[in-house]
Amino acid sequence: MTVRFSEVKTCQNPPTPAKAHMATTKMPALFIGHGNPMNALRANAWTTAWESIGRTIPRPRAILAVSAHWYVRGTRVTADEFPKTIHDFGGFPPELYSVDYPAPGDPALAERLQQLLLPTPVQAAKDWGLDHGTWSVLVRMFPQAEVPVVQLSIDRTQPPAFHLALGRRLEVLRGEGVLVLGSGNLVHNLEAYAWGDHSAVAYDWAVRFEERVKALVLQRDHQSLGDYTRLGADALLSVPSPDHYLPLLYILGTQAEGEAVSFPVSGVDGGSISMLAIQVG
Repeated sequence: MTVRFSEVKTCQNPPTPAKAHMATTKMPALFIGHGNPMNALRANAWTTAWESIGRTIPRPRAILAVSAHWYVRGTRVTADEFPKTIHDFGGFPPELYSVDYPAPGDPALAERLQQLLLPTPVQAAKDWGLDHGTWSVLVRMFPQAEVPVVQLSIDRTQPPAFHLALGRRLEVLRGEGVLVLGSGNLVHNLEAYAWGDHSAVAYDWAVRFEERVKALVLQRDHQSLGDYTRLGADALLSVPSPDHYLPLLYILGTQAEGEAVSFPVSGVDGGSISMLAIQVG
């Protein structure tokens, strides 16, 4: 049986008067460490925190998601009116493959992105949808699946500076009621991950790298964060491939001068997966 999160009453965030209308103030931008796909179904400290974020931030008119799991050649944007739920993983329990997150798309926002990101060519894509980097977080933040969602791909052929620059062009969307959401993991080393042991003690290198990044974020040192491979051995262990790190650069790119940042979620899963969340604004 397919689990449609818009119909699961037990895990919905109840509507509140503050969320009964479109956001009229500048939206925050969020980087979320999404971790294990089973977070879509399991209640834990991280998913509880995501639910709290969904209740407390202004209601977005739309969500632009940059997921680690759409890491392809070229920049693309989902353009479907009704994007499909993609189960882009293997070896998990059957109930996870039954999850359906039926949020509508936003073709008009997709077209806006194509213009906003010029001269970077952005291909309108109808062969993708919402992958688990997006929906495993949104089923917790917005379980009623009523907010339109568009995904932007990560061009794997481009250097970190390119992604940070694209993020800067996305900043204007925050003033238009769009929640810019980056989904990845600051530390993402699956070779060192203690599968099945979520309480495993975090590796020293993972903790050091996370603290180093937090300090650089607070200093607004985006250049050093873009040049993360120069941050030493801890960085190389924490980011063995860039896919889960790069969504962070999009979020940092949306930060206005003097704008505050905070860390609403923290913790390390399985010793080597950082669940840190970073909120801009």
